[in-house]
Parts: sequence; structure tokens; C-alpha cells
Amino acid sequence: MKKIKAILLLVIVAFLLFYFNLPVLNYGFIALPIILLIVTIIGIFIFTRFKMVNEKKIQVIEKPNKLFFIIIGLLLFYMLVVPLFTSLPMFRSQSFKNLIGNVADGKSIANHIAPISIDEIRVVDEELAYLLGEKILGSQPALGSQVELGHFCIQKVGEDLYWVAPLLHSGFFKWLNNQEGTSGYVMVSATNERDVKLVQNVGGKEIKIKYQTEAFFGSQIQRHLYFNGFATVGLTDYTFEIDDLGNPFWVATVYDKKIGFAGNDATGIVVVDAQTGAMTEFKIADAPKWVDRVQPIDFVEEQLNDWGEYVHGYWNFSNANKLQITEGLTLVYGKDNKSYWYTGLTSVGKDESAVGFVLVDTRTKETTFYKQSGATEFAAQGSAEGKVQEKGYKSSLPIPYNINSIPTYVMTLKDDGGLVKMYAMVAISDYTIVGVGNSMREALTSFKSAYNMTGNKLNASSLTNKKQLNSVVTRITNDVKNGNSFYYFTTKDYPNIFVGSSQISNQLPVTIVGDSIKISFDIDNEEVIDVATFENTTMKKKTK
Repeated sequence: MKKIKAILLLVIVAFLLFYFNLPVLNYGFIALPIILLIVTIIGIFIFTRFKMVNEKKIQVIEKPNKLFFIIIGLLLFYMLVVPLFTSLPMFRSQSFKNLIGNVADGKSIANHIAPISIDEIRVVDEELAYLLGEKILGSQPALGSQVELGHFCIQKVGEDLYWVAPLLHSGFFKWLNNQEGTSGYVMVSATNERDVKLVQNVGGKEIKIKYQTEAFFGSQIQRHLYFNGFATVGLTDYTFEIDDLGNPFWVATVYDKKIGFAGNDATGIVVVDAQTGAMTEFKIADAPKWVDRVQPIDFVEEQLNDWGEYVHGYWNFSNANKLQITEGLTLVYGKDNKSYWYTGLTSVGKDESAVGFVLVDTRTKETTFYKQSGATEFAAQGSAEGKVQEKGYKSSLPIPYNINSIPTYVMTLKDDGGLVKMYAMVAISDYTIVGVGNSMREALTSFKSAYNMTGNKLNASSLTNKKQLNSVVTRITNDVKNGNSFYYFTTKDYPNIFVGSSQISNQLPVTIVGDSIKISFDIDNEEVIDVATFENTTMKKKTK
């Protein structure tokens, strides 16, 4: 009877360990042997009988079966010895290097990053999105006391870029009293901090997010998947995404171990309806178009570092040609409207200057390396903060954009409260070329002025490929911003408004209506266009 009770106790302990830890039942995943080891050790104590001989001595009167010790030995061999030969970079450096796949050579990153209007530039980062989400949630006292914001994930919804976060249960008892699910999610525009939405219904139907990371028992998304057919595969990166209609889903990446117990690599995704729990598995190539992220950021980061680390194998103590990623990975969108993980690469031991830049397709993991020097994200942040050092603002993580064929870091400058106070642009080619302003327009004007003052030093093609215009001034006025004078004018033969600073030409401050001028500028979609060069031909004739 005692043995039956002991066996029953051991089974209960094993079940609880499996239920709450959800170990992957597959080779290479270490959680399973760890749990089995714990169960075996507990079994040894359960099946061992002790007798108190005296106050200082305990005698073992019944030893456990030798099978327990054999199992422990086998598990330790599996956990310690097998990985030593199957997974260590010392023996498998080439496998680690090749895990990222083929790395193509790119000509210019400006050719890949999409040209963008300043209205489409991301000005809201994850930190600010959370503050704005908390604010709108706080405006709903009854709701705010029951739920909390989940992790924000940036994604394209239709043609617009949003940060999206689900409403999650704020504790066990809140879940217990509301097991049908939380009431919706929050959307924060990545390009307009005033566009914040609390979405509680879609198509006239109330949203109830039943399955979520902060639920319990069968409603927890990880456990729901585990006990419904996904116990034998690795699952990670549970991201909350909405389709183009606004329906909420969880997207989990399916992955496998490619190098023994290491080498995590995505093989597909599972899309779970956050309301009904319905699950659909997709191979990478078949993933729905609205799913932006298939490749987890930590997988890509690790594989890129391995690719740079083992360029000449494991035994490269001189660090010859070794590369490492810079600040981290950032989600960007290319000309093809696809999403990419972006990062700079720098030589090991170098911090300020990047030797190139990498774009990794977030779905297919197709990787392109652009071998061109430039500033790291960290250096760009320091340069932008240095422009306003007296204010003590801190820079957000820079986002690379194509500004008139100029690869440019764009970032916000925030106060200690996390609120955006200014905007900054830094040339990727040279972090000393900086433009800051109270608006994105001001920052762009300041940046172009600083860039054009360098002449053709950085990128001759970007400066020579400009539209030339000979016309007559029909209106002109000036405006002083942050101590700089800007002159806005219109011409007879072009519909847009032009703007230029006194740094462009000393003729601008004395130009009047009716003067003939010769200007050059980049063609863009903005209502107000910055001039690159300015010449008052009327004044030139008078001086002759």
C-alpha cells in the first residue's frame, strides 16, 4: 500500500511539473531531461525508508531501486556529454556560421530602404506607445482596474503602421472573474502620437480576448497550444497581431534545433484566434500576408553574431575579420513593402563606426549585407543628443530612412518623462551631419542644410541628381526658428512652396518679389520643398 501511495505521489509531482513547465517532447530540448531528472531524484527520496537510531544518527533501512540511479546516470550523460560533442561551437563552428543562410552582397542600402514622406516617418517608439496606451486606458476607470496593457508589437495594418497591444488580465482573481476574456486591444499610430485607439469591437461584434499570455490553465496561450498538438515542437515569440480587418490573433513561431541542442531556427508559425482558440499552422512560405514577423528577433540576432564570429572558424584568437552587430535589431520597411530586421555591423572592438549594414527579411530570413562604412546607431544617438545637450534630452533608437537618396537615421529626442520634445536626423555616412528641430519639417530642413554644406563629399550622386528651376519669385517671407532664419517663397512656374536658410545663400535675405532666381532641389512629395542651391540672377545682373 505504501508503495502504491509513493507511486501515486510521484505521478502527481511529475504531472504538475509537466503541466506548469510545458517541456518540449523532442530531442535537443533540455527542459524534458531536467524535469525527468527532478522527478527521479524526488523518487529516490520517496522510495527510501529512514529510521532514527538516535538524536544524531539516521539509518537507511530500505534503499530505492537501482533503476533510479541508472536513469540519473543516463540523463546526466544526455544533458552533459551529448551536447558537448553535438552543440559546442568548438566542434560545430561552420554549422553556426551557416545557420543564417546565404548572405547576399548589396550595392547600396539607399536602394533598398523606401523613400518616405515626413508624414510617414515613425515618431512613436515602443516606450511612448506604452505611455499613450496607459493614458487612454486610464480614461476608462472601470476597465483600467481590471486589465493591463500587454507587449506592444509594431505592424502594418493595411497601409498604416501601428503599435498594437492586447488588454491582459492583471491577476489571477481578475481572470477568475472574467474567463470569457478581456475587452479588446489598443492601437497607437507609429507616425502620429495623437492617433490612439481603444478597440473593443470589430464589425459590430464585441471583442473578447480569451486566450492570452497572462491567462491561467487552459486559457493561457502557451498551454492551449501545448495540449492541442504542439507538445513536440518548439514554440516562441508569442506576438499579438491583428489582420487588416482588425481581428485579433496570436502568432507563435515554430522552431527546431539545427545543431544538436543549439541552433534555434524558425520552421513556420502557428496562428491562433485570440477569441476562439482556433489554430492554424503554416510553413514560412505560406504565412498570411498580414503577418509581419516570422523570424524572432533573438534568433536573427544570435545567427548574425555567429556568422560574424566564426568567419574564420572557432580558433580565430586574433579576431581577424570578425564582425558583430551594433545596437540591436530594428524593424524597417523596404521599397518592396516587406518588413526587415535592420542592424549595423562593426568590427570586433570598434564601437563608433560600422563597416556595413544588414537587412534580414522578417518572414523568409533572406539576408543582404551592404558593405559601406557609416555611423553606428549608438554614435548617431550621441551626435543627436550632443546638439541639444543643454536640454538633457535622450534619443530614441534610430530608424534608418531614405531621405532624398541619403541614408539617414531619424530619431526623437525625449525628456525625462518620455515625452517627445524634438526630432533629429543624422546622416548614416557621417554622424557629424545632424539636423534637429521642434517638428519633423524643421529637423528635415536643418538636416538638408547641414548636408548640402558638405558639398559632394558624401554622396555625389545624391547631390547632382536634382531638378533645376529658373523662375520668378511671387511671394517670400521669413521665419526664425531656434535662432535660424528660414525663407519661404513661391515661384511663377512651380506649384510647391520652397524653403531655404540663410546658410544656403546670402542672397536669400535680400530677395524680393519679382526677382529672377535659379534654384536646385530634390523632387519629393512634400508640400514644402527644401532648396539645395539658390542664386538671385536679378542681383547678379545688377552687379555686372
